Amino acid sequence: MSMVTFEQLQSKKNAVAVVGLGYVGLPLAVALGRHFRVLGVDVSERRIAELRRNIDRTGEVDYSTVGDVDVTYTSNPADLAEARVILVAVPTPIDEYRSPDLRPVVGASRSVGRHLQPGSVVVYESTVYPGVTEEVCVPLLEEESGLKCGRDFWVGYSPERINPGDREHRLETIVKVVAGQDEASGDLLQKVYGSVVKAGTFRAHNIRTAEAAKVIENTQRDLNIALMNELSMIFDRMGIDTLDVLEAAGTKWNFLKFRPGLVGGHCIGVDPYYLTFKAEAEGFHPQVILGGRRINDGMGKFIAESTVKRLISSGARIKGARVGVLGVTFKENVPDLRNTRVVDVVHELQDYGVATLVHDAMADSEEAQRELGIELCGLDAFRNLDALILAVSHDEYRDIELAEIKTWFADQELALIIDVKGFFDRAALDHAGIAYWRL
Repeated sequence: MSMVTFEQLQSKKNAVAVVGLGYVGLPLAVALGRHFRVLGVDVSERRIAELRRNIDRTGEVDYSTVGDVDVTYTSNPADLAEARVILVAVPTPIDEYRSPDLRPVVGASRSVGRHLQPGSVVVYESTVYPGVTEEVCVPLLEEESGLKCGRDFWVGYSPERINPGDREHRLETIVKVVAGQDEASGDLLQKVYGSVVKAGTFRAHNIRTAEAAKVIENTQRDLNIALMNELSMIFDRMGIDTLDVLEAAGTKWNFLKFRPGLVGGHCIGVDPYYLTFKAEAEGFHPQVILGGRRINDGMGKFIAESTVKRLISSGARIKGARVGVLGVTFKENVPDLRNTRVVDVVHELQDYGVATLVHDAMADSEEAQRELGIELCGLDAFRNLDALILAVSHDEYRDIELAEIKTWFADQELALIIDVKGFFDRAALDHAGIAYWRL
């Protein structure tokens, strides 16, 4: 059986499908829809209903600027039979034991396999450890379809590089790594992705190489942030402001400008565990990567303890103290709650008996309750506070005057702000008479 051709896709004789319409899949489907006939497939009927009304709750696609695109949204996997190139962009989280949770990828592979047609190419964008595409996904595709990989259908891998909320680094402006299982499939993928990615494509040596490249991109960032977090804990003991140190060190031309912080989200706080899982399966116990993960996973506890220590120093009673938390999403200016580590701060404070009030300018309150068990409140609830934690630096918070913030405290003379993001102007806080600590 011959592989689908680029010309068949261009002529819209055959469709391109994108499975999983989240932060990664939806922008991809819309971009491809400018050039091909696209099927956007998602298991969530609510999500499909919203997209059919041009509503994207992730905020990644602004339909008022999209223009004409040929995308049909469906929750019916049987529609995949119309497609000959199928791009799988489902989540790859970790479970409660910090092991890879491949259930979304396995489920998507089975669903695709049941409707897979001869001549098709299945491409995975989900972050996985090296070997998942060929060792886990291909057998599932073969089992469900009755087809043979390399003869009746082909696979490829092109790791997503979406940065939620980033208006500069978009799908079209980031070099796309692509890999096919052979020369022909790789050529096809370069043409398909090359149609939408203005920055161009990079042809990886093979699928396992592309999988490994993706997982180390975020592992590298994770380790650099872990170093900054460890330094912040060291300097805190010395009474030195970490950001002052980094500002001074940053004047050297080759100093890498990372900053301390909570490390969450769908990539940086997750991907290293995929790599370490595979490394341990190969008989190697990684120390540096897991050491960095331990540091970053412990930062919520450190921030909460730092808050409690400063409350004690101010004479506040800890049990029953009221602490407001600004922001709960995993990063600024996005509604994405996946793997947010702000919950670690909240839960640690609650263990001390502290009453926490959480506000977020972007998050969906129902999702926060369902996924995190956190009830969001309005800013009008921020009254009689003993401390305020700025956890996520949403732009909306810049519009709040310090004079107003000071009124939130039970005792304005003992106002305390814990600044996780280095968001506030230290001199302005000093002038306003607000005690201040930053990570």
